[in-house]
Amino acid sequence: MAKFNRGTLRALVRSFVESGRTPSGTTHEGGPGYARDTRSELFLLAVTTMVGEPTAYEAAGERDDRYAALVRAAALEDPDWTARLLAWLRTGANLRTAALVGAAEYVRARLGAGDDRGPSNRSVVDSVLRRADEPGELLAHWLATHGRAVPKPVKRGVADAVLRLYDERALIKYDSPARALRFGDVLNLVHPTGGRADLFTHALDRRYGHDTAVPASLTVLARRAELLSWPVERRRALFDRGDAVAVLREAGMTWESVAGWLQGPLTAAVWEALIPSMGYMALLRNLRNFDRAGVSDEVAARVAARLADPDQVARSRQLPLRFLSAHRAVGSSRWAGTLAQALDHSLRTVPELPGRTLVLVDTSGSMNAPFSRDGTLHRWDAAAVFGLALGIRCADADVVSFSSPHGGRPETMPFPLRRDEPLLSAVTRWKEGGYFIGGGTYTARAIQRHLRGHDRVVVLTDEQAADDVDRAVPPGTPLYTWNLAGDRRGHTPSGARDRHTFGGLTDQAFGAIRLLEAGRNADWPF
Repeated sequence: MAKFNRGTLRALVRSFVESGRTPSGTTHEGGPGYARDTRSELFLLAVTTMVGEPTAYEAAGERDDRYAALVRAAALEDPDWTARLLAWLRTGANLRTAALVGAAEYVRARLGAGDDRGPSNRSVVDSVLRRADEPGELLAHWLATHGRAVPKPVKRGVADAVLRLYDERALIKYDSPARALRFGDVLNLVHPTGGRADLFTHALDRRYGHDTAVPASLTVLARRAELLSWPVERRRALFDRGDAVAVLREAGMTWESVAGWLQGPLTAAVWEALIPSMGYMALLRNLRNFDRAGVSDEVAARVAARLADPDQVARSRQLPLRFLSAHRAVGSSRWAGTLAQALDHSLRTVPELPGRTLVLVDTSGSMNAPFSRDGTLHRWDAAAVFGLALGIRCADADVVSFSSPHGGRPETMPFPLRRDEPLLSAVTRWKEGGYFIGGGTYTARAIQRHLRGHDRVVVLTDEQAADDVDRAVPPGTPLYTWNLAGDRRGHTPSGARDRHTFGGLTDQAFGAIRLLEAGRNADWPF
């Protein structure tokens, strides 16, 4: 009798995050814990880490040390893969600090081992520097972490980036006395060959207090110097003129610099002159300020059109949670529709899965850990955003918040989806309806309670379950785990046999589900 060549054959597919097939320890909550290989552990940590920030189970320093150790190990085991990861972290995952710190550790490990295989140290450093303040940021990290001896590959990689990134407008925006390393310090450290000698000389003069005039060849800086010489009355009178927008743009005046230049609050007329030159992130950050100043409905409509434009959303590379953060900060309904559209556009690759899908959103106490020092966004916010986005897109989905009984709330709370509801409205309804439970992490019990013939299970979690998750899902039913914390051990095996783990703060990894269900292996997203 045939055992393998039968009509129900399903090819074995593999995904990129791999772990052992049997538990090697426990999770932080005592459930079976599955250790991952170096690359998998590094990937999940890298795409969920905000360097210098703790999680519920790891202190900030401990977490940063683990990240550095994993980068160093991966750089020696597989330098090509590690170089691709670091470049993708900056340009694909939009995680700046993790990429910069990772590049520094990559170089340090390879220099220490005398290893020159794969991409050059210089090219890896250059690959993660994409904004003009980042050369100084990387050097500041190196000096604070590894001392004053900066190796040549770091200097040369930074120098390559300086030649790409330093221009007049960058000098205006990022060369601030508030920074320990200014553009002049960076130039003195790395000595780039070529570039604009007039700009570099002026940056050095600024840094070291040389009282020299701005060269005429630096037209933007010269125009700005002229504006800075105006008396306060003339500065304020500018906004009664029809050419205020052009004057500010030609001088490279940012909204931050205009606030100090005027020596007073920014009125509606000032904002309306600044808005045409503001970047996407600057607009998103200042919606509340526009309302406070009384920016006109006509100008607000132009701002809204930019923010909601799908091409602009894609080019801005904003993390989806930025739109949720902006919505919570604004405090008015004026921008709600705009931010809802922008959030939906930022999650454009979330798949429309056929059949029935059980989506479980972990709202245990550990998922209440904040992503950043301001405490405005938490890991369970990310879980809710991605879980609801998937639920709304699926043909038939049950979305459930789970934890353990806490504060009078039940252990699981099914969320009533509304077809065609904007995601931002659903997330607001989730928060206001008390779906953040805040107890322990009983993932297996939630699965057993709600799994009823579903075609797949998707769990958005930090994976620190107190029970045996792998046994709760029968063989043959795919279990997809979306990891939002990057802790050392996972709650199930991963990499094959219907158990697959992804992670991150963007929608990119959702594409792996499509590949796996089409019978294809899902490789790294870079």
